[in-house]
Amino acid sequence: MDALDVARWQFGVTTVYHFLFVPLTIGLSVLVAILQTMWHRTGNERYLKLTKFYGKLFLINFAMGVVTGIVQEFQFGMNWSDYSRFVGDIFGAPLAIEALVAFFLESTFIGLWIFGWDRLPKRLHLAAIWAAAIGTNLSAYFILAANSFMQNPVGFRINPESGRAELTDFVAVLTNKVALVTFPHTLAGAFLVAGSLMVTVGLWHVMRNRDSADTGAYRFATKLGSWVVLISSALVILTGDIQGKIMTEVQPMKMAAAEGLYTTESPASFSVLTVGSLDGSREIFALKIPYLLSFLGTGDPNGTVQGINDLQAQYASQYGPGNYAPIIPVTYWSFRFMIGFGLAAAAIALLVLWSQRKGRTPTSKWLLRAGLVMPALPLLANSFGWIFTEMGRQPWIVFGEMLTRDGVSRSVSLTEVLTSFTAFTLIYAVLAVVEFKLLVRYARAGVPDVTPQSDDDDTDDAERPLAFAY
Repeated sequence: MDALDVARWQFGVTTVYHFLFVPLTIGLSVLVAILQTMWHRTGNERYLKLTKFYGKLFLINFAMGVVTGIVQEFQFGMNWSDYSRFVGDIFGAPLAIEALVAFFLESTFIGLWIFGWDRLPKRLHLAAIWAAAIGTNLSAYFILAANSFMQNPVGFRINPESGRAELTDFVAVLTNKVALVTFPHTLAGAFLVAGSLMVTVGLWHVMRNRDSADTGAYRFATKLGSWVVLISSALVILTGDIQGKIMTEVQPMKMAAAEGLYTTESPASFSVLTVGSLDGSREIFALKIPYLLSFLGTGDPNGTVQGINDLQAQYASQYGPGNYAPIIPVTYWSFRFMIGFGLAAAAIALLVLWSQRKGRTPTSKWLLRAGLVMPALPLLANSFGWIFTEMGRQPWIVFGEMLTRDGVSRSVSLTEVLTSFTAFTLIYAVLAVVEFKLLVRYARAGVPDVTPQSDDDDTDDAERPLAFAY
C-alpha cells in the first residue's frame, strides 16, 4: 500500500459519504417547495404541516451536506495537487460559479425561508424556498459539468510549456454531452431518494398512529412520495438508457467492463450474470440476453460493442504500455447493484400505493419493515452509481489525458494521508450517528401544530428574537 492507494480510498469514502446527503437535499428542496405552494394556493393546513415537517428534515440534511462537502475541496489541494494543477484552469470556472452563484443563492434564501415565517409576505416567503431549490439544482449542474470533463474532456488545449489543460471554450464544458445527460439522471436519482424518505415517514405514522388527527396528512405524503418514486424510477431508466449510449461512444472500456465483455461482439448480448477469472482477464461462465447490449449501447440490436481485450490493445498502442482496464468485478457488480437497489425501491412504492387503494389503511408488518428500509435502497443505488462512474474510468483521472497515478501529490507521505483518512473516517462515523438520530427523532415527532398564536401578547414583533418557526 502506498500514498496513492490511501488517497484514492480517502477520496472514495468521503465522496460517497457526502453524496448520501446530496440527493436527499436536491429532492427534498423541491418537494418542500411544492408542498408550500399547495398550502399557498389552497390554504389547507395539512400542506402547511407537511411543509414544516419535511422542511425540518430537509434542513438537518442540508446542514450535514454542507459540512461534509467542504472536505472535498481541501482534498484536491492536499492529496491531488498534480491533478489540481493540470485541470485547475478548467475546473476553476464551473466550481467558482457554483460557489458564488448557486451555493450563495441556496444558502441565502434558505436563511430567509427559515427565519421568514410570519415575517415575510406569503408570496415572498414561498419564492424564497423555490429560489433555494433552484440554487440547489444549479449547484448540482456546475459540479456535474466539472466531473463530466473528467469523463469526456472538451473545450480545452494542452499548453506544451506548462503541461496544463487550459480552457478554450467554456460553453463546450457546460454543454458537454456527458453533463447534459448526467444531470437529469442525477436529479431523477435524487427524487428517488427524497420520495422514498417521504414514503417511509408517512407510512410509519399512518400505520402506528391510525387514530391521529393528522392521519390524512400522512396518507397524502405517503401517496405523493410513492408517485415521486415511481415517476423518478421511470426517468432514471430513460436517462440511464441515453447515458449508456453516450458512455459507449466516449468511454467504451467502461461499458465493456460493466458487461464483462472481453471480446468485441456484433450483435452483443447483455450479461445477466458473468463469472470471470480471479484476475478479471477472461470469462468463465455467462448467462446473457442476446441483442440487448447492442441496443442499450448503440440503439441498434445488431450494433457493435467493443470488448475489453480489443480496447486494451488499442489503448496500449495509442497511449503506451500499461493496463487500461478498470477492476472488472467492481465495475460489473456496482452497475448491477445500482440497478437492483433502484428497482427494489420502486417495487416497494408500488406496494405502498396498492395497500392504500380506495382509502384502505395498510396493516402488513412486512410492508412496514420494507418501508423502513426503503430510503436506504436508492441511497445505495446512488452510491453504487457513482462508484461505477468513477471506478469505471480508471486508470484515468481525466480520460485519455491524465492517469490517476500521475495526479496524486508527490510531497504527501503515506503516513500523512493515512492519518487524515483515519481522522475523517472517524469524524464521519460520528456525524453519521448524529444525522441518523436527528432525522429519526424529528421524523417520529410528527407534523407540528400550526395553530395561530394568540394576539394577547403585546410584545412588538420587531423585538422578538429570530427563531425556527416549527
